[in-house]
Amino acid sequence: MRRLVMWDVDYTLLRGGGVASRAWKRAFTEITGLEWLATPVFGGRTDMDICAEVFAVHGVTDCTPERFFLRYVEHIRLTQHEFGEQGSLMPGVRDVLDRLGDDPNVVQTLVTGNVPEVARAKVAAFDLTDAFDADVGGYGTDDSVRATLVRRSLERAEAKYGERFAPVVVGDTVHDVTAALANGALAVAVATGSTKMADLVLAGAHAVLPDMSDVEGTVRILTA
Repeated sequence: MRRLVMWDVDYTLLRGGGVASRAWKRAFTEITGLEWLATPVFGGRTDMDICAEVFAVHGVTDCTPERFFLRYVEHIRLTQHEFGEQGSLMPGVRDVLDRLGDDPNVVQTLVTGNVPEVARAKVAAFDLTDAFDADVGGYGTDDSVRATLVRRSLERAEAKYGERFAPVVVGDTVHDVTAALANGALAVAVATGSTKMADLVLAGAHAVLPDMSDVEGTVRILTA
């Protein structure tokens, strides 16, 4: 059985340098006419979930997430070059992706809380687009619950390739770990975000890495 390796984007593959957060705030102010009051915790959450919180905090009742996301994506397209200029890849990421890309028993995709267009912009800024089959990914527009993103990705991959996959989820938050476990996936956590290794262990991750600078060790864990 081949492996479907589902990658989180932010603080797992890369740091975006605050570009998406700034675009989010600008789009919100433009679409609602309201002053930005409070920034939610973004890590590990879906854009649908975050949008619901932002709307509730600001008392927005006359705008849909779909309408907001259209404006948000417009801002991302205008500033997507800044991801590469102000952000950075996490240690070992490019080498790990290249190694897995050479393995015929592995399909790589994205399972991220980002809406699809934003996820694509982020990985494209670092020339990573070809590493992933983005068509079978799970994205922040699929559902507000992250576990559903993992399930949708697995369903899409099995429908496209006509075979079953052993799912592997790689992420930097407790949300990534719990979403993996809810779908019977191997949960591999990296402590490259704000979540401590001990908390990732307590969440039930099958493996926890400080980062992916040990390329051989990371690939072994993802494919063993």
